[in-house]
Amino acid sequence: MAPQRHATKHRFQIRDKIIIGPAAGLGKTALERNERTNMMTGIILAEPATLALGAIALIIVAGLLLVAIIIGVMVVGIYNKLVTLRNRYKNAYAQIDVQLKRRYDLIPNLVETAKGYMAHERNTLEAVIAARNVAYAASKNAATNPGDVAAMKNLVSAESGLGGALSRLMVVSEQYPELKANQNMMQLTEELTSTENKISFARQAYNDSVMAYNTDREVFPSNLIAGTFNFTAAELFVIDKPEQKDAPKVSFA
Repeated sequence: MAPQRHATKHRFQIRDKIIIGPAAGLGKTALERNERTNMMTGIILAEPATLALGAIALIIVAGLLLVAIIIGVMVVGIYNKLVTLRNRYKNAYAQIDVQLKRRYDLIPNLVETAKGYMAHERNTLEAVIAARNVAYAASKNAATNPGDVAAMKNLVSAESGLGGALSRLMVVSEQYPELKANQNMMQLTEELTSTENKISFARQAYNDSVMAYNTDREVFPSNLIAGTFNFTAAELFVIDKPEQKDAPKVSFA
């Protein structure tokens, strides 16, 4: 009896092993399937989120690029406008320079003609020539850099001195009727008066151009570009004293 019970028990153990073995395999397989399913589900859920983040990043980069392009176009536009305005007032000064040179050429001839009649007015005549030479040097300096503050102030001062010297010459010449009647003197004074008027008109055009340039370089955002690229302020050509704003009255009629 004992051997039979032992054999039965052994069969039950083998049967249990047979039963338990496949059950364990099935459980492991199901667990693996669940893990794979979960992984696939995670990937599927993660893909839209990744695509969304990528799209947002692309939009941000495109936006920044667009802003950079707009700013670049604005900078170029403002820079070119400042260059245009600067060239405009420099060209306006060139017109003044032409007329100033014409006047500087006329003055020595005027003095030389007057010298034959005004021998006793040597100091007055020499003062005109000296003032002319100072103004000529100041004009050459200003022509190299139109609008420069120091150069323009020196020119204004020199022109004021020359205008005063010419005015004194005209006052003294009234005492010499023969000089007033001299045809050469009359022609020179007429040309000088015409030149003075042209200088006044050219100076006004220059000042208008300088005002437009200075105003543009001071407003935002042009002031940022002007400061970065050294667009300095230009100086006006203004005679300070009211009596010297107009051309000297040169007449021997």
